[in-house]
Formats: sequence, C-alpha cells, structure tokens
Amino acid sequence: MPSGGEGELTLTVRVRVSPEPEQQQALLGLMRRYRDALNYSVRAVIANRALSLGKAHKLLYKDLKERYGLPSRVAQDCYREAIAIAKSWLRNPRRGDMPTVKGLRMWLTHEYGYRVKGDHVELAGGHRLRVIGYDRRYDDFPNREARLVFREGEFALYIFKRAPRPAKYAPKGVLAVDVNEGQIVVGNSGVEQRIETPVERALRYRRLAERLQEKYSSPKYRAWLRRSGIRRADNQLDPAGVRGAWGGIISPPACRRPSAPPC
Repeated sequence: MPSGGEGELTLTVRVRVSPEPEQQQALLGLMRRYRDALNYSVRAVIANRALSLGKAHKLLYKDLKERYGLPSRVAQDCYREAIAIAKSWLRNPRRGDMPTVKGLRMWLTHEYGYRVKGDHVELAGGHRLRVIGYDRRYDDFPNREARLVFREGEFALYIFKRAPRPAKYAPKGVLAVDVNEGQIVVGNSGVEQRIETPVERALRYRRLAERLQEKYSSPKYRAWLRRSGIRRADNQLDPAGVRGAWGGIISPPACRRPSAPPC
C-alpha cells in the first residue's frame, strides 16, 4: 500500500452491478422493505433516544426481522444507519422535519453485508450481483462499508475505502501567469516571457467589417450579404485567418453565404 503523510482520506469507488434477471424483483422488494424499515427505525431511535447500538438492537432488531422481513445482517445494518441519521439530525441546530428516506438504497457492512468475489458481489440474504464496471485503481486499499443504490433503472454499489493522505508537496519555485487581451505574461523574479495574442487584430478586423456592413446595409436590403464584391472585401479584412482562430469574432461563416438567412 502506498505510504503518505499523517492521516487518511476516504475514497468512494462506484461499482456498476446487475442482479441475475430472476433475482431482480426479489432484490428490489428487499430494498423497499429496507427503506420502510429505515424510516421506522429513525423515528423510533429519535423518539426513544436509542443512540447506542445496544439500545437500538434491543428496541428494533426483532421488529425489523419479523415485521419487515429483513435478514439478520441487513436488520443490523438498518438500525446502524438509523442511528447515524438520527445523530446527524439531532446535532443540527436548524433541523426541520424528521428525516425521511425516499430513494432505494441499502447500507452494507463489509464481509457481513456484502463481499466482492472476482466479477460478482454477494449480499446478505443470498443475493448475487454481477459486476459490470469497476475502477480497479484503488484495489490496494481495503474495502469498508458500502451503499447499494437503485436509481433510474440501474444498480450501483458505492464502496468506501480509506487511503493514506499523500505526503505534503514542497514546491521548487513560484511562477506567475497573467492573461489579458494583449499579452500572456509568464514569469517570476528570475525570468519573464511575454506572448502576444491576436485579440487586438481581431477586434480591428471586426470594427472594419462592421463599418463595411453598415455602409452597404439597410433594414430592408443587406447588400453585403448578396453582393460578391462586398463579401470579398469583408473576407480580405482577415488575411491571417484570425477570425477562424478566435471563434469567428467578426461574424459566423453562415452569415456570409448569400443563401443564409440574416443573423
């Protein structure tokens, strides 16, 4: 595992997963029961101030298994998440209504609630998910808790990992960059580089083209769009292709074609 500075960072790895077709409805049913059980548990934890695992287990474990049909491990993860939600809400001095979970998601403990085995993920309750997409860059860091989410017709498993904080980087020097219309200036106390930009030339061409267009245009008849001589004069104002290089700063090419509608 790579070494770093003091402390750790929390990473979230998104794993795209898909259940077997014959298990999809059963898994969705479990996630709906989990959502209902979680909302029930949050209300019960807050009402009874059951903010420890022992109190919450005694208060909720039996109901979650019998009333909502949750597997043993899923029931434990459910009231663990309910405690976390309740504590967060109670600590908020500006808390509003009691929190309610609406989406389909499940909190899963590593090794007990889920296991990643090759190209499959095994969940508590006997469900098996096929891994579709997985960022393998962080495989060296151990898996921790995860959240299974169903959104817009797709399943995703968000796995949390802890990684060492990278060591502090000591810069070798300082380089300042100033970008303006006329120049880009790069430098420091020892060196300076100035790069001219074609913005001023582009603005000059634009002013010349606008004068030409005003001279040969009226609200009813735009001569500069229909007379080839005027269009050639317009195009000759840009011998170096500045307009094309800087985003058509004078007028888009479609406006110079006789068949195009007025811009």
